[in-house]
Amino acid sequence: MPVKNRFAEMLPEITEWRRDIHRNPEILYETHRTSALVAEKLRAFGCDEVVTGLGRTGVVGVIRGKTEASGRTVGLRADMDALPIHEATGLDYASETPGAMHACGHDGHTAMLLGAAKYLAETRNFDGTAVVIFQPAEEGGAGAREMCEDGMMDRFGIDEVYGMHNWPGRPVGSFAIRPGAFFAATDVFAVTFEGRGGHAAKPHETVDSTVMAAQAVVALQTIASRNADPIDRLVVSVTSFETSSNAFNVIPQSVHLKGTVRTMSPEMRDLAETRIKAICDGVAATFGGTVAVDYQRNYPVMVNAADATEHAIDAARNVAGDCTEAPLVMGGEDFAFMLEERPGAYILVGNGDSAPVHHPAYNFNDETIPAGCSWYAEMVETRLPAA
Repeated sequence: MPVKNRFAEMLPEITEWRRDIHRNPEILYETHRTSALVAEKLRAFGCDEVVTGLGRTGVVGVIRGKTEASGRTVGLRADMDALPIHEATGLDYASETPGAMHACGHDGHTAMLLGAAKYLAETRNFDGTAVVIFQPAEEGGAGAREMCEDGMMDRFGIDEVYGMHNWPGRPVGSFAIRPGAFFAATDVFAVTFEGRGGHAAKPHETVDSTVMAAQAVVALQTIASRNADPIDRLVVSVTSFETSSNAFNVIPQSVHLKGTVRTMSPEMRDLAETRIKAICDGVAATFGGTVAVDYQRNYPVMVNAADATEHAIDAARNVAGDCTEAPLVMGGEDFAFMLEERPGAYILVGNGDSAPVHHPAYNFNDETIPAGCSWYAEMVETRLPAA
């Protein structure tokens, strides 16, 4: 595999960075230690500009090529935040923060982009500007949106932007991608049914909120099975059912449901929101209760631009010799916000036979580092070829 030799040489150093970040995970926007570490290293690498505090705790480094005649700028993004999971790997560099863990490999993403930044600052073998973006709060906090709303794209003149995620189950260092819709939109809903509570032995004197909520849970499944076109992709999942009483002999006054909706198109997103509200309203009216529905649109569909996807494929082939077509992913990714502002693409790199992401036994595979660093660097050198 034609990984850049420099990254093979740097592997022990980058691995050390990765494991230090892994040992000290930080959640959402609380990436203060990680952000400071990233900024310190970018300055030590000789980046032309290092900016902190974008998107609250995001960090951006600017690296100018040997020449800048192209006038173009390529952005590379990595996420820094961990998950609220208690680690169960038993590693000697396991999390030292109870209840927090790098269970999605963002420690690896950050380390790989740092490695690429060091290489690009050393070589500067490109014509234009590379901008390395280190983002907080990918895991539910929309850190990418925050950085964009802080004016990042215009401030640094970014023309196109690329991101990467490790993927358990794929061979180490292999790549996969697809053009167009790739990761799903991720919406959430909360529903509260109100009835009239009472003694469980006298149901006729009550309006049973548990019956209403149970009917709604079943009926909501018809959105995908009976309202959506079968060729469209739609997931509606109720993930929490909480009553206002835990007693055996009480019919509760209220029941609170929570859930998530995953879609791959604006039309399915609109359909899901409309039908959830209509079904819940209908159930409440049927049983004589009331209902309140709160539907929140979170991450949009992440869409890879066609041309940018081809560029990402070319870079992956240069590194690994091949790049396969990735499946659609019903998980969410807030890199979608960056791709709404600029053309670009998001690629998967194999993490080998590891536990799945978001699992307490997951660990980023350090053998992936040379390929990931090489792809980041290759994106700059191929999109901004030296004059």
